[in-house]
Amino acid sequence: MDADMLTMSLTVFGVLFLSLSSGIWVGFSLFIVGFVGMVLFSSLPAGSNLASSVWATIEKWEYVALPLFILMGEILFRSGISEKLFKALVPWLYRLPGGLLLMNIVSCTLFAAVSGSSAATTATVGRITLAELDKLNYDKRLAMGSLAGAGTLGFLIPPSLIMIVYAILAEVSIGKMFMAGILPGLLLAGIYSTYIIYCGIRNPEIAPKAKENYTWTERFTALKDLVPTAILIAMVLGSIYGGIATPTEAAALGVFGSFIFAIINRRMNMKIILECLMGAIKTNAMIMLIVMGAGYLSRVMGFLGIPAAITSAITEMNLSPYTLMLMLGCVYIILGCLLDGFSIVVMTLPISLPMVTAAGFDPIWFGIYLILMVEVSQITPPVGFNLFVIQGLTDEPIMTIARYAFPFFFLMLLTTAILTVFPEIALYLPNLMVGK
Repeated sequence: MDADMLTMSLTVFGVLFLSLSSGIWVGFSLFIVGFVGMVLFSSLPAGSNLASSVWATIEKWEYVALPLFILMGEILFRSGISEKLFKALVPWLYRLPGGLLLMNIVSCTLFAAVSGSSAATTATVGRITLAELDKLNYDKRLAMGSLAGAGTLGFLIPPSLIMIVYAILAEVSIGKMFMAGILPGLLLAGIYSTYIIYCGIRNPEIAPKAKENYTWTERFTALKDLVPTAILIAMVLGSIYGGIATPTEAAALGVFGSFIFAIINRRMNMKIILECLMGAIKTNAMIMLIVMGAGYLSRVMGFLGIPAAITSAITEMNLSPYTLMLMLGCVYIILGCLLDGFSIVVMTLPISLPMVTAAGFDPIWFGIYLILMVEVSQITPPVGFNLFVIQGLTDEPIMTIARYAFPFFFLMLLTTAILTVFPEIALYLPNLMVGK
């Protein structure tokens, strides 16, 4: 990298750091950095390029799925479906080592398959499980830590909002991205569950023995409360994988289904409808502001040649593919302490994607790798969203919750390492979707 390019790159990233550290909204920070970069280092008109960049970013039809999945999550958040999950799973889990601590893992896995959001999964499941586990005197460290870790499955198990954003920016199939997340998501949930069971065997006191005894008839009867979740999963994911609906159409089906179940559970009225709509508008506006700002910054950096220069510089280092991924992983862990997941994806993708594809990695596989790194950011202070959600539920200090979640931080890294060594875990199911 020559001296002029180095100066340009340091200036752009320096302005980015200053704007982010000043407390300005991430989306506005990205616009500011792009505008400054264009004015200082390019003769092209900064304003007209900003306008055309924003339009080129948001005019993609695929983004329509985003507010629909967000609205679906908002309805589910208020629909009472998490209470039904709890009732259905208690008879099956209470006798296992670790007992109802496994409830956080299983409930988050199932709810993630219909919500699309890490924060929504954590909040919805946590409202039920944390209170019940505290009432039964379960170990609060594992209760909060497992919820923080399992809540991140909302990003990895489809339908995932961040997968939609990645697929559009990386120009890969949303359906294939969704399918790629299934096995890694189940792998991560299985590793979490294995850890909980190990802790339960090593120290049975973390899970007090239940006084209730359930017959097999009661266990199978309780499964009826899983029906709403199963139907929604079938409606959303089944319609996509079966080729019946596009992701956008499947999102609309999910909104319809969740609305019907909310009515059946008597959790829907005009006040709740307005709350759902306002929640969806705010969340979608936040995400799209970041996406638009990142789109503009990406265009500016492309004009300036920064991504190509960085890619070339790293390529000249002759790093092995695994060393490259290790280096990127360290960078993403650091970024995760400072930024939210959507910002990490849209800001880094123009630089990281060309590097990993040049190293021979599949872009769909890299999407799952990146989402795992984003999941890590959800439980790393000081900007870990899941930590803030749990703090709102428990009033525990952020650093205390982060300490409880620390073992699950390492379990995520273990899962990422396994996925890197065995990429077919993520690619097996998408490869079955030839032509879809």
